[in-house]
Order: sequence, then C-alpha cells, then structure tokens
Amino acid sequence: MTAPRDFVIATNIAPKISRIQNVIFDMDGVIIDSHPAHRKAWQEFLQTLGRSVSEAELDFILDGRKRHEILRHFLGDVPESDLAEYGRKKDHLFQEISLDVKPIAGVLDFIEDLRRCGIALAVATSASKTRTRSTLKRLGLTDRFAVIVTGDDIPNGKPDPSIYHLVCSRLNAEAQECLVLEDAVSAVQAAKRAGFQCVGVGYNGSCDRLRAVGADHVIENFVGLSFENLQARLRKHS
Repeated sequence: MTAPRDFVIATNIAPKISRIQNVIFDMDGVIIDSHPAHRKAWQEFLQTLGRSVSEAELDFILDGRKRHEILRHFLGDVPESDLAEYGRKKDHLFQEISLDVKPIAGVLDFIEDLRRCGIALAVATSASKTRTRSTLKRLGLTDRFAVIVTGDDIPNGKPDPSIYHLVCSRLNAEAQECLVLEDAVSAVQAAKRAGFQCVGVGYNGSCDRLRAVGADHVIENFVGLSFENLQARLRKHS
C-alpha cells in the first residue's frame, strides 16, 4: 500500500538538525502570549455584530488561520467588501486589549542566543502585516528578523504549507536548513507538510496534541533554552 503523501513528506525528507541555519517563529503563542487577548477581542467584536460564541467555539481562532477564514467561519459568506473593515475593527479591539500582552517566558533570551550563534531568524504568522509589525516594534524585535511573512502575503492560511515555502524563498534557504517553532496543531501540520523539522510550543497545555500531529519535540516555554541544548534534545528524539 502506498503511504499517504503527507507521511512520505514527513519521513523521507526529514531535515537534519546539524544543518540548521535558520529558525522560523510563529508570532501568536510563540513570541507573545496573546491568545487570551485574542479570545476577548474576537468575542467583543462578534458581539458587536450580534453573534454570541462560546469559549469552546473560540478555540477555532487559535489554530493558525487567516482573519478572513475566521470571519467566514463565524459569520458565513461575508462579502469581500466587508472583510477589510471587519478586520480593522477586530484589530482595533485587540490593540486596546493587548497593551499588557507579554512575551512567552524566555523567548527574548532565546532569540538573542540564536543571533549569537549566527542563526538567521524569520517570522511566519497568519496575523496581518500591520499587527505583526506593530507587535514586533513594541517588543523591540523588528531588526532581529531577516524575513517577516504575514497572512497578507499568502492566499491560504495554515495548515496550507505555502507560508513556509515563501519564507524559504525569501531566506534563500532549503527546508532542511530550517527549524520551525509553532504552537497550533494546524501550524505544525503545515510545517511538516513543507518538509521542516518542527518544535511545538505547548505553554497553553497543548503539548500532547502537538506531539500527536508530528511535532519533533515539544517545549512548554523557552526558559533556560539555548540553541545548543535544543539541538541536543532534537538529536535525542530523532
């Protein structure tokens, strides 16, 4: 029996950790602890349109999807002309709520360690360009990343792997030279479909789910983590 295509990708071209020259970060849930603020912003936004959603339903927003996919999930066939305006309203609510959003524990030190090791850094996020740039600027991280790819740069959100293909192109790198850090199930699936080694960030209790969909290793946060010991952990689990 022929193996499913995704299984072939994940096993036959698994990257070698010793060759990693680039590390690609998701933003929400990996660089910043923004999920509670997102839940509140989406809930308040949807209430302005007369749509009440449960906490369980709001889990949909945390899985790496683009904004227009989330809008259509909750609101149905939203006219294209309304998507941009709705998106701006939601982002405005998020900006008001997220002033106190903090980085994931240890991530700033980990980013600096990667830079000291000569690793090129990139961001691959489904968030809008405006929100991504403003968030990284507020954290003083804009100049840390050689490449920043957002949801505005791609037609389809994760688990479609196209965002990672675009990051590779802009880094002028091969998948085997890159390591991805992701916190969502669909995002881990996207990274593996693109042929990347992927570390899951399970600070929100999702460690088991991330392992189940193929994360090569899982961490709860970045406290005490260095590139050297992360490589050692990946070799141990390979």
